[in-house]
Amino acid sequence: MNPDLHGDTIFALSSGQPPAAIAIVRISGPFAGKALQAMAGELPGPRQARLKTLRDPASGVVLDRALTLFFPGPGSATGEDLAELHLHGGRAVVAAVERALAGQGGLRRAEAGEFTRRAFANGRIDLAEAEGLSDLLTAETESQRRNAMALADGTLSRAIGRWRAELVDAAAAIEARIDFSDEDDVPDDDGVAAGAIVRLRQEMNAMLCTPPAERLRDGIRVVIAGPTNAGKSTLFNVLVGKEAAIATAIPGTTRDLIEYPVQMEGMPFIFVDSAGLRDTDDSVERIGVSRAQAAMEAADLVLWMGEPGQCPVKAVQIFPKSDLGGNVDGAEGIAISSVTQQGIDVLKATLVSRGTMLLPREGEIALTERQRQALADCIAALPDRAPRDIILLAEALRGARASLDRLTGAGGIEPLLDAIFSRFCIGK
Repeated sequence: MNPDLHGDTIFALSSGQPPAAIAIVRISGPFAGKALQAMAGELPGPRQARLKTLRDPASGVVLDRALTLFFPGPGSATGEDLAELHLHGGRAVVAAVERALAGQGGLRRAEAGEFTRRAFANGRIDLAEAEGLSDLLTAETESQRRNAMALADGTLSRAIGRWRAELVDAAAAIEARIDFSDEDDVPDDDGVAAGAIVRLRQEMNAMLCTPPAERLRDGIRVVIAGPTNAGKSTLFNVLVGKEAAIATAIPGTTRDLIEYPVQMEGMPFIFVDSAGLRDTDDSVERIGVSRAQAAMEAADLVLWMGEPGQCPVKAVQIFPKSDLGGNVDGAEGIAISSVTQQGIDVLKATLVSRGTMLLPREGEIALTERQRQALADCIAALPDRAPRDIILLAEALRGARASLDRLTGAGGIEPLLDAIFSRFCIGK
């Protein structure tokens, strides 16, 4: 990422790849207005759409009839002058316009995520909002979209801002005692700080206990496990809706983990077919059994297709081949048949019900590993009880504020910013 976020004027296609009905090219930086005027003949009024004939400034050749807009900084998406060209979405049109822009002095093609990074650098969004925007671009399920929208709209940022304001008030009361302890009008109790610390620890711990963003982003991992020839691969194929795994009557057919993503009721799932669990002299199969056991330990849910007495804790007991009398009378579980589809709808409903408890509820925010670590550091910095030494308390409050600032990117470190914004596409 170019470290000079303000000197250059950048441009890029910000809509989908052509051909398309419309293609939007964005230009951001100090020469955005000049570049637009050079191609359109005049600059439209701020935030006013104008239909203009675009020409190559170097040759005068007509490029397209396009809708043009200009957003003066700092009141734009990037915080600097921003122009948009709404073109006809043919490949040749877009290529010609990009060549004309590249030929103007002071303009260059944008790098991945550079528009959003400029918005962050200019204070239009903070780091938590930028991460939400990144997740929104890759959201494939309704639950992913809701969480990404909450982050991008600043739900987490507003909570952090409220917590930081309380920390600042508490720190101000403590600093006043330190600096003006000999003044009669300075209160000598720690009630403000102590109350804020208790309240903040409770609120932050509650947010830290919400399901992680990785589960929401990657999917709820559901491992199908049990002995050989239990019908695991057949059930796997039924749940993913295709012949993704080889299913035969030969014991030990599945040797490795097979994963497949599926959406159910707007929830992301990753179904995992695993090797049959048994003692074997086959060295390759032993590796498969070991991986199956590790997958069960790391799973969010396990569908157990073995004996009920061996069912892992919190796993869902599955009785396969119910059309052949495969269920166990009186045992708790779901009897299914991959042939007749008996019980499959019940199993899917159970997966959705369990999944609902594993994903954030409406209004909750799913934090990434980076965000959880910063929040955990903030909680760790806040003492369980106010120390007798108020200097130590003041230092603790400073440390807590620093951890919160890491959440929003205040005083962020360049490598961290590079890693986050590099996930964006060109033109965003």
